[in-house]
Amino acid sequence: MVPGYKRKTPEEILQEIEQLKYGKLKVYIGSAPGVGKTYRMLQEAHELVAEGVDVVIGIIETHNRKETADLVSSLEIIPKQQIQYKGHILEELDTEAIIKRAPDVVLVDELAHTNVPTSAREKRYMDVEKILQAGINVLSAVNIQHLESLHDIVEKITGVKVRERIPDSFLHTADEVILIDVTPEILRKRLKEGKIYHQSKIEQSLANFFTKGNLSSLRELSLREVADDVDERSEKAKLRDGQTGPIGTHEKIMVCVQHGGNAERLIRRGWRIASRLKTSLTILHVSNEASMNRSQEERKKIQDWKKLATQFNASFIVEQMNKRKISQVITDVAVSEKITQIILGQSARTRWEEIKKGSIVNNIMREATGIDIHIVSDQTKRG
Repeated sequence: MVPGYKRKTPEEILQEIEQLKYGKLKVYIGSAPGVGKTYRMLQEAHELVAEGVDVVIGIIETHNRKETADLVSSLEIIPKQQIQYKGHILEELDTEAIIKRAPDVVLVDELAHTNVPTSAREKRYMDVEKILQAGINVLSAVNIQHLESLHDIVEKITGVKVRERIPDSFLHTADEVILIDVTPEILRKRLKEGKIYHQSKIEQSLANFFTKGNLSSLRELSLREVADDVDERSEKAKLRDGQTGPIGTHEKIMVCVQHGGNAERLIRRGWRIASRLKTSLTILHVSNEASMNRSQEERKKIQDWKKLATQFNASFIVEQMNKRKISQVITDVAVSEKITQIILGQSARTRWEEIKKGSIVNNIMREATGIDIHIVSDQTKRG
């Protein structure tokens, strides 16, 4: 037997067979609007048509760019679904019509788009999942700022809170991720020439989102993300081939979240650490109250955190204090879950409270041995 080879289990073989029934997903990713993702996707569509492949357009956003619109005109387009909402007729991707048409390949632009509230699915990437399950191949496109785990980093770079986001896990299911990369200088030149936004938006965009510094930072994020994606695919390929090796088996990450604006940022930071270490993530919320006594606000927060945990394939634990100190609760859970690294937000306690009640971090360090602690500062606090 080849050294390092591991025989596949019957369950793994069945999973691979099921996966073969799925369509293939190819995603073009870029650092910002205007890099040419949609244009390249349409070019590939024409190349496939020339080879005799049945290709249709599910939805394409040309943003009134002539070169893009010219490539759309000669391809078959599946009519959009007409949805009535609050007295208006809005158009969305018609997932069911695409599945009924059953092409070899469908183009679906703007992967992070949020559908009209009355739609069958909340997000466009969920429509894409449904199409892939039907065995149809999908070409799609997205910008780096729409990745869930990068939300806080992008906000820090650009000052913009990106509302439409996709789970990193969905991007990682893609069979191929292609980076469309251009320099900040070229991107700003395209903007000035009116190739990205309408003339009325150019000056404002150049001074805000499209600054040289922002574009350089977003470009670096894109390059890193795709490099990490390549590494992860390499690891998965080795595992598929039966090769085994150390991939974070000794590390387990736990994020502790309480009320405040820092919680979701902590979860995203925890996921990125866990992802790089190729290990699991646990999210812990310590509650003063039993579930039936929790306020509406706390219940809503817990539901939001659970939703984020699901996106990151993390386990979510709500632990009641039961007259214990919060540091003791965190330590008890960390020991029972065999946690090796704890991520905490900067303490909201004042210096006087810490003198009276003790520092949460110091207490954990005394009570838990062999566990590393990361403190993430609260960006909302100044002074």
